[in-house]
Amino acid sequence: MSDTAGRTAPEPGGRGDGGQGARGQGNGGQGARGQGNGGRQGNGGQGNGGQGNGGRQGNGGQGNGGRVADLEDRLAEAQDLRLRAVADLDNLRKRCASQVRSAADEARVQVARQWLPVIDDLERALEHAEADPAAIVEGIQAVRDEALSVLVKLGFARRDDTGVVFDPTRHHAVASKADPDAPPGTVVEVVQPAYGEGDHQLRPAQVVVAEAD
Repeated sequence: MSDTAGRTAPEPGGRGDGGQGARGQGNGGQGARGQGNGGRQGNGGQGNGGQGNGGRQGNGGQGNGGRVADLEDRLAEAQDLRLRAVADLDNLRKRCASQVRSAADEARVQVARQWLPVIDDLERALEHAEADPAAIVEGIQAVRDEALSVLVKLGFARRDDTGVVFDPTRHHAVASKADPDAPPGTVVEVVQPAYGEGDHQLRPAQVVVAEAD
């Protein structure tokens, strides 16, 4: 019986070794799962990273395209405004030129209309020239008076510069002579009268100036 017990005693111990081996395989299984998790982590990291970067790149491209389109729209609007401003300026220039021409034409009409009575007086004087020579003189005087009145209405009254001090802006000396009754440097005779004053002077007077003895 002692021999039998001696043979049978190792069997539980053998099973225990086998059980340890099984546990060892079980640990090996855990190692395989560990690898599987590692593989999933690797794939997951790559997949998420790739997709995330691609999404950000796509959004960035669309944003730049939108800004370019907005700038192009602004540029087109600015060019349109510039063309409109140039057209408006050209139209304004044409209107101003037309108004200036109209004003000049109207001024000529007004001046010409004021000279019509002068022509009428000349024609009446010529009609009576043969009947009475004195009528010619009277007619010429009437024409002169009418012409002078026209110049007054236009702002160019005739000047009488006799006795005034010579002024080179108002007078043009054509001669000089001694005159005991006139101070030196004064106008003693008007050869051709002036019309108007200052900036509105049609012409200076041609005069003779008194010189010192």
